[in-house]
Amino acid sequence: MNRNWFDNVPDRRGSGCMKWDEATDADVIPMWVADMDFKTAPVVIEALERRVAHGVYGYTLLPDIYYKALTEWFGSKHDWFFERDSVITVPGVVPAISAIIKALVPEGNGVIVQTPVYNCFFSSIRNNNCKIVEAPLKKVDFDDNTFSYVMDYESLEAVAARDDVNMFLLCNPHNPAGRLWSRYELEKVAEICHRNGVIVVSDEIHCELTEPGKEYYPYGKVDDKAIICVSPSKAFNTAGLQIANIITPDDNIRQKIDRAVNINEVCDVNPFGPVGLEAAYSEEGYEWLCALREYLRNNYEYMLDLFERELPECKVSRLEATYLPWVDVSSLHQPSERIEEILLKDNKVWVNNSEMYGSNGFIRINIATSFSRLREGLDRVVAGLKNIKS
Repeated sequence: MNRNWFDNVPDRRGSGCMKWDEATDADVIPMWVADMDFKTAPVVIEALERRVAHGVYGYTLLPDIYYKALTEWFGSKHDWFFERDSVITVPGVVPAISAIIKALVPEGNGVIVQTPVYNCFFSSIRNNNCKIVEAPLKKVDFDDNTFSYVMDYESLEAVAARDDVNMFLLCNPHNPAGRLWSRYELEKVAEICHRNGVIVVSDEIHCELTEPGKEYYPYGKVDDKAIICVSPSKAFNTAGLQIANIITPDDNIRQKIDRAVNINEVCDVNPFGPVGLEAAYSEEGYEWLCALREYLRNNYEYMLDLFERELPECKVSRLEATYLPWVDVSSLHQPSERIEEILLKDNKVWVNNSEMYGSNGFIRINIATSFSRLREGLDRVVAGLKNIKS
C-alpha cells in the first residue's frame, strides 16, 4: 500500500470545502459529513488535468467510453452485468432518489426506510409529499465491545403489506450501520417486496468501500425490477464532480424515471464528471481503491482499540463497509444532538448526531482522514465523552 496517497492530506480549509469551512472556528477537526480528506486517485487527477487543458467546458454528451467504463467495472469487479440502455445519468444519487420517488410514488403514499438510515432519504420522501414508513433494523450486541444490525423481516413484511406503500429505499451497503448485506438478506427483501408489490430502490453509493477481502452484493442481481443508484463519488472522493447513474432494466419504469429527471431538471452533467468516472473505473483506479480500503481498515482498527481501552461503555459498530463508524453513546444519558454540540463547542471536534438518521443514542464519526489527524480527532472525541460521563 502506498501510504503517501493517504498520510499526506492537503489543507482544505479556505477552499470552499463544506466539511472544513462550515465550522467558523479554525481549530475544529471535522469528522462529520461523508467526505474524505484524501486526494482522489492519481489517474483521476491526471484525466481531469487533461480535460481542463482543453479549455472549453460546454454542454456535455456521454461518449461510448463512459458506458463501457461503467458496465465493465460492475461486470468485472462485482459480477453484475447490465446494458447501457438500462442507464440514466444524473448529477447525484440524492437527486436521483428524489426523481425516482416523484416518478413512481403518488403523493400521500408511503416509502419504507430501515432506520437508522441516511438522512437524505427522509428529505427526499418529504419533498415529494410522501410519507416516511419505518421498518427499524434490529441492534445486535457482541462480546467484543462491538455491535451491528440485522433486518427485521416481520416488520418489513408488515409495512410492505400496507395498501398505501409503494416503495422501499434500501441502503446497500448501509449508512450508518456499516452493514454489508448478504445475498440471503437481499433475496429475503426481494421476496417480501415482490409479494407485496413494492418496488425497491437501492442506494449503492458506498458499494466500493468494503472491508478488505469482502465484496458487496449488488441488489440488482436478485431483483430485475429494482432501481439501483451508483456513483464513484464516495469511493474516489469526487462528489463535487456531480456524476451518478440510475440503473434499471425495466423499460416502462425507466421511461417514467427519465421523465421525472427531466421535470426536476437534473438531466445534464458537467464536462468533468464523465471524465472522472472513466478514470476511476480503471485498473489504476482499482489499485488506488484497494490501498484506500486497507488504510481505512487500519484507521478503524485503531478506533476500535482506543474505545475498548478508554470508553468500553461506548460500543463501536462492526464496520463491514463505509468509513463511518456508528458509536453507541446511550450510556451517557444525553440526547446525541446535545453530545454533538458539546464536542463541537468544548472539544473542537465535529461528529454527526443520530437523530438526523431517525435514531437516538448514537453518534457517527468519519474516519477517512490521515492517521495523524484521526488520532487527534479521536482523542478529542474520547476526552469529550469522558467529560460528559463524569
